[in-house]
Amino acid sequence: MKTFSRLAPAVAVGAAALLLASCGERPTETAAEGGTSGGEAYEACMVLDTGGVDDRSFNQSSWAGMEAAAAENPDIEISYVPSADDTQYVPNLQAQVQQGCDTIIGVGGLMSDAMKEVASANPEQSFAEIDSASELENVYGLQYNTAEAAFLGGYLAAGMTKTGVVGTWGGLPIPPVTIFMDGFWEGVQHYNQQNGTNVRVLGWDENNPGGGTFANSFTDQAAGRSITETLAAQGADIIMPVAGQAGLGAGAAAEAAGGNLNLIWVDTDGCESAAQYCQYFVSSVTKNLTDSVKEYVLAAADGEAPTGSYVGTLENQGVGLAPFNQFEDDVPQELKDQLETVRQGIIDGSIEITSPNAITAG
Repeated sequence: MKTFSRLAPAVAVGAAALLLASCGERPTETAAEGGTSGGEAYEACMVLDTGGVDDRSFNQSSWAGMEAAAAENPDIEISYVPSADDTQYVPNLQAQVQQGCDTIIGVGGLMSDAMKEVASANPEQSFAEIDSASELENVYGLQYNTAEAAFLGGYLAAGMTKTGVVGTWGGLPIPPVTIFMDGFWEGVQHYNQQNGTNVRVLGWDENNPGGGTFANSFTDQAAGRSITETLAAQGADIIMPVAGQAGLGAGAAAEAAGGNLNLIWVDTDGCESAAQYCQYFVSSVTKNLTDSVKEYVLAAADGEAPTGSYVGTLENQGVGLAPFNQFEDDVPQELKDQLETVRQGIIDGSIEITSPNAITAG
């Protein structure tokens, strides 16, 4: 089985670059058409999850990978179809098959069942899915072991809190979300062990997942703000939302808090994707969707569509911790040094990630 060796992005650790049309109709206004080199066009199509192409999170950075691939290879034509809700996954995927797309990428683990249904019915069609393992020969899985990077985010939060209380909450209680929350929780516990502290985590306990805090939405910013304000009222001064566009509600809560609340963003560098709230982002726990999608599309367009699964890790720079940006001078050098030690420990295996949602290669 062919593996995808190109997916080792040559970028700074965790710095995911950031450079959707009704069902059944490819939106011509969003197609980036190539073919200027005279070759036959390769059509790469994307079915987005809810939240839109400008969700400042996984949809946006996945689409950016498509744009980057088309920019590098002018014979690649790209388009996307948005999903208003989960009932549109199957018809959207099937519509792309009928449109004649050469490869179809589904964004998000919630699309897994729909992807299986459509891919099983179209075994000659090439597919890829983000945040889901490959279970069919014609579906390539793009996964990210974000527990590793979120471990660093939790360690950072524990080292920066002034109240001794931090928090995290999610959009939905699904593995691509709770894997972040597990890593964050574990990172705080490790900080406590290493530094003799007792920083508490609100909103999530890896040992009691049934008690986690969720907005039950990736788009409801009002719910995101309400949850964030509740955790802040309970003492949390650094909070990590894992909720796509709903997480922007946390930014509004931080803005209203007047400097008493800061955040850790996820998926992308928040200072690039949600720049209006940059002053509140201590850092971001990133997964390099942009580069991994780009490399998949380029390989597929070259006639080398990979099979199996790719897993982004700290070691291959598929996940990481973004720059501290406006907090660069506020993070003590000692804490920066500790974070690098922890990062190396996770890579070499001396620090074990115990999350039940952790993803391993192979």
